[in-house]
Parts: sequence; structure tokens; C-alpha cells
Amino acid sequence: MRSNTPSLAPGFTLFPSLKPPHTTLFFHQIFVLILTFLAYASFHASRKPPSIVKSVLGPTVQTDSTSNDTGWAPFNGPEGTHRLGELDLAFLTSYAIGMYFAGHVGDRIDLRLFLVFGMMGSGILTIIFGFGYWFDVHLLGYFIGVQVICGVFQSIGWPCVVSVVGNWFGKEKRGLIMGVWTSHTSVGNIIGSVVASGVLEFGWGWSFLVPGILIIVVGILVFCFLVVSPDDLGFEMMSSGKEIEMSVGEENVANLEKVESEEAGLLENKDSDSLAAIGFLEAWRLPGVAPFSFCLFFSKLVAYTFLYWLPFYIRHTAVAGVHLSHKTAGILSTIFDIGGVLGGVLAGFISDVIDARAVTSVTFLLLSIPALILYRIYGSVSMVTNIGLMFLSGLLVNGPYSLITTAVAADLGTQDLIKGNSRALATVTAIIDGTGSVGAALGPLLAGYISTRGWNSVFLMLIFAIFFASIFLVRVAKTEIGRMVSEGKELGSSVTAS
Repeated sequence: MRSNTPSLAPGFTLFPSLKPPHTTLFFHQIFVLILTFLAYASFHASRKPPSIVKSVLGPTVQTDSTSNDTGWAPFNGPEGTHRLGELDLAFLTSYAIGMYFAGHVGDRIDLRLFLVFGMMGSGILTIIFGFGYWFDVHLLGYFIGVQVICGVFQSIGWPCVVSVVGNWFGKEKRGLIMGVWTSHTSVGNIIGSVVASGVLEFGWGWSFLVPGILIIVVGILVFCFLVVSPDDLGFEMMSSGKEIEMSVGEENVANLEKVESEEAGLLENKDSDSLAAIGFLEAWRLPGVAPFSFCLFFSKLVAYTFLYWLPFYIRHTAVAGVHLSHKTAGILSTIFDIGGVLGGVLAGFISDVIDARAVTSVTFLLLSIPALILYRIYGSVSMVTNIGLMFLSGLLVNGPYSLITTAVAADLGTQDLIKGNSRALATVTAIIDGTGSVGAALGPLLAGYISTRGWNSVFLMLIFAIFFASIFLVRVAKTEIGRMVSEGKELGSSVTAS
């Protein structure tokens, strides 16, 4: 069981002015948002290099007579796209499996140390993959082995950051807050794409080395300054879950260590149901967990297919009759993630306004189907149409993906049925994102195989996946609509009576 009094980050010893009463609750909420944002953005930045270097490692662009591409064995043969897809599968399978265990472990140990452990391991393994360039490695087993281990370390990140943010913020406006915060996924992809593409001309190994160093540096910041829970600084979440208040008086804050020790003793006497980490099967049976998990399976399949294959697709598809360079294709692919930033914020805001996460998700998913069709048909007409339709596709595809992995997961992990047990949050988050990660593993693999038949087949696969994602939320969306209609009638009746 996780310690009730995790050690305070060492940065607060070096800078005691960061502790209350010198700083406010609002300051620490923003500080936690920024730190966790940087942490997960660096995770995603370190995942981006494989997609950027695909066009360098894989088969050459046969239609480009000026290309000097030779590829990199064992990825440059006739079945090179298959091998690249298998590389993605190795990483994402271990990531998906690790996610379930990471959430379970995260509910029981210090989340700050566990998160730092994942960041350091991810950075080191990303750098080791890049060493394959300098040591002239051409063994498929080497690259797959590194990706498998790296996937395990990467799986630690998401349950940790969502659990920490869930500890600091109540349900009120959670969709908007997490919609803004979850843009770290797209921002990380953008940073990873720009950095990896920018150094690609010096050799593809640099595209792994620099993002690997980046996540290690951010991991040091997290180790020094991340506070896992308001309790650790003397703040306490109110039982309503809608706001936070100070749990100690100003005169007691000066003697914070003593207060924390007293609180630790009181915590031991609390109801065991509110302290015990929730069981894995018990979490699956919570209302809404299964449908949103399976929806995310297909939604993340689509999102990660774009994450891992969009630069390769752009490089191998002429825009206005011209094939773009590796660097240009990588940087251009960030437009999809820029759209994803707005999509995540917009989905979170709308779901807060109408108080209906499933309705919002289904709407975005269904609208993304015509957007993908238009991008496939007209994206190659000109650079303007390519950018515009790619931005729209990113907005609609990443909107529900971001909403489900953040606000929805936090809602389900802190619902009334588990009596405010915030320690269930990491487990529920891991189940939802872990199930989604299975789809994320399947999508890039299928794209690698199906792309040999033509990109129309890949887009058809994505459209079917989006359709199935919508199907899983139909019943939940119907319940939300029924509730909104009922609340509307009650409001109308009260106005009439008054």
C-alpha cells in the first residue's frame, strides 16, 4: 500500500519560500499543471522520432527520381513497411500491457518517484535506440528489444500525471481544465517532430538522442518540484470534490512537519474503503469504464496511426505534384497536432457546458469521418488544402481522444460509487488508456501491412475504426441526452411554478 506521507520534493527544502503560507493554493495548482504538462509533453516528444525517421529507414520513394534515399537495413527492403509496423507494435504492445500494471503500482507508491523512474528509463532507452546509427546496427532484434523495454517505461507516465492532476482539481470545470492541459500530447508531438526533423540531416541517430536528453532533463525538474497531493502541503480536498480549502491554520503552517505527522496519524483511522486501492476487476465494473475504454481502443487506433505514419504518408504522397523532403514532411505533420490542441480544448469546453462527455465524443467522432475522406481526396491538390484539411482532421480525431483519456478518466475514477477514493484514479486511468493502447498498437501495425495495397485501404480502415468507436458510446450518449431532457423539463416546470 502506498505511504500516506510521501516525501516532499527536495526542491521545497532548497526553496522553502515555495511552501505555504508564502504561496497560495492557486499557485500550486498552476505549478502542478505546468510540471505535469512538461512531463507528459516530453514523453510524447520522445515517442515521435520513430515516425519522423520512418521515411529515412524505410523503402525509398520510387516516384522521386531525384531522391538519394537508400534506407537502413532491415527496414529498406520490399517488406520494409511491414518491419516498421512491427517496430511500432513492439513498443505499443509493451506500452499497453505495462499501462495496466503501472496504474496498479501507481496507486500504491509515491507517484513522484514512480513518474521520474519512468521518465529516466524512457530517456535512456530512446538514446540507446539512436546508438544504432553510430554503431551501425542492422539487427531487427536490437531495435525491437529496445522498443519493448522503452514501452514499459513509457507506460508509467500517463497514470501518474492524470492521478496527480486529479488530486489537485475537483470535477467543476474539469473538462476545460484538462482539455487545455491535455494539449501536452499534441505539444509534445509538435516538439518531437520539429526537433527530430531539425537534426535529421546530421543522421537519424540525432533524432533520438536529443528528445532522449530532453525527457531526462524534465524528469530532474519533476523530481525536484512535483507535489503529488494537496495534502502534502497542508491543503485538503473538500468532500464535495468541487473546491479545495486549507486544512491547517496559518499559525500551524509554520510548523508544517508537525502538522503533517499529526495528519498522518489521523489518516490511519479513516475508513479503510476510502484508503484502499481499488481492485482491477472492481474498477472494470464501475459504470462507464468499459464503454469508454472500448471507444478509446478504436479512437486511439486512429490517433496513433497518424502519430506513427503521417510523416511517412506525406513524404510518399505528392502535394501539388511535388514530393516533399524528409524534413519538410516531418514539420508539416505537426499541423495535425496543432489541430489536436484546439480539438482537445474545444471538446473539454463543450462537454463542460452541456455536461455530456459521451455526446461530445460521439459528435466529434462522426464529424471526423467526412474530414478524413476529404483529406485523402483533396489533401494532395495544394499545400493550402493539405494544411487546412489536416488541421481539421487533427481537431476532430484528437478531440474525443483527449477528452476520454483525461476528463472522462478522472470523472470515472472519482465517482460517488467509490466514495471519493482518489487512489482508484490511477487504476481507472490505466484501464481506460491501457485498453486504448491496445488499439494504438494495432493501428500502426495494420497501416504498415495495408499501405502496401494503397493508402485508400488505410483510410478505409481508419473510418471503420471511428464508426466502431462511436457505437460503443451510443448507450452512454443516450443516457446523457435523456438526463438533459429531464433536467430541461424540471427547469421549465420550476420556472412555470414560480
